[in-house]
Amino acid sequence: MSSRRSRSRQSGGSRITDDQINDLVSKLQQLLPEIRDRRSDKVSAAKVLQETCNYIRSLHREVDDLSERLSELLSTTDTAQAAIIRSLLMQ
Repeated sequence: MSSRRSRSRQSGGSRITDDQINDLVSKLQQLLPEIRDRRSDKVSAAKVLQETCNYIRSLHREVDDLSERLSELLSTTDTAQAAIIRSLLMQ
């Protein structure tokens, strides 16, 4: 018995079929700009997961950069403008 099957039975959770995994990998592939735009539909699940991790890291860096820029903007604007910006962000 494979370790994946053993873990699934041990955890008491529902079992994920290979078809479900393939469907989820296919959905991930459609979300990734790096893979989605390729001509070939044949991409390994490992490559899709690797690209997913890379894309998430990229999004984290982008969020960090935008947060830093927003902090700089808020520190250079007057109090009233900063309050308006903060209230818009909270919505």
